[in-house]
Amino acid sequence: MKLAMTYSYLKQDLDIIEEALNQTIHAKHPVLREASIQLLNAGGKRLRPVFVLLSGMFGDYNIEKIKTVAVSLELIHMASLVHDDVIDESELRRGKPTVKAKWDNRIAMYTGDYIFARSLEYLTSLDNSRAHKILAETIVELTIGEMEQIKDKYDLNQNVRNYFRRIKRKTALLISSSCQLGAISTNVQPNQEKALYRYGYYIGMSYQIIDDILDFTSTEEQLGKPAGSDLLQGNLTLPVLYAMDSSYHFSKQIQDLFNDPSTLTQEDIQPLLQQIKDSGAIERSFAISNRYLEKAYESIKDLPDIKAKQMLKDIATYIGKRQS
Repeated sequence: MKLAMTYSYLKQDLDIIEEALNQTIHAKHPVLREASIQLLNAGGKRLRPVFVLLSGMFGDYNIEKIKTVAVSLELIHMASLVHDDVIDESELRRGKPTVKAKWDNRIAMYTGDYIFARSLEYLTSLDNSRAHKILAETIVELTIGEMEQIKDKYDLNQNVRNYFRRIKRKTALLISSSCQLGAISTNVQPNQEKALYRYGYYIGMSYQIIDDILDFTSTEEQLGKPAGSDLLQGNLTLPVLYAMDSSYHFSKQIQDLFNDPSTLTQEDIQPLLQQIKDSGAIERSFAISNRYLEKAYESIKDLPDIKAKQMLKDIATYIGKRQS
């Protein structure tokens, strides 16, 4: 079952958000407009808007008010994807050419900056200074996460603590902020807002760990990019760090490959993919993801028993089992 099926009853409100996204990213400059539209049309799970909507349902739900938050957060996510593709030199995203691939790095960075700016501009219609502060802090942390990813590329002097700190900033905080800001926009009670924030954080951590596992266990067709792309780009994710921890031989192979990253090819890393699977690193990574999911379930156990609560549980269950 696809993730969208778990929240299909939100389709009408998600369609409203999709239309608002289309209207918001239209730029006067033709290249910016085309690049932004290409990114939007590439699709995506729209997971952050879903978390905004579901969290808002614990309060005084109003789609016209809450869509402001949902659109702003999705735009931030989209902007970060464009920047990521530049950092990782990615040619494909979801099986389609990236903005960077179709144009160049400069256009991609300007496109990301433009979408970031439109996000902040769009949120100004929400009269809540606390929401503005949270969003600004989230963008700051997201940017630091991007810088950390650049710094950590091909760096073997890092450990799982570096990894967890990095994915917290790059993935988990934007999801936790989606839950929190959705709650704030509908005046959810403070204790419930905190519970939703924690849920979002734990879901975000689990989601990124699963993403990093799938980079080694899924096919190119499922991923929309070659398997092992993260390793090829010098990103040491949790499965790689665990495999290095369990085998000196594997760690030495990584070190030899990273001596001259400019010559690395997809063929160079192929033999390593099976070694990662055989090392037990995938199972260890799944165990950590499951711990975060259990914490996510625990975070919302005292929330009112409305349909949105069940949807949050269903999404967590799907994330733990997803294949793409």
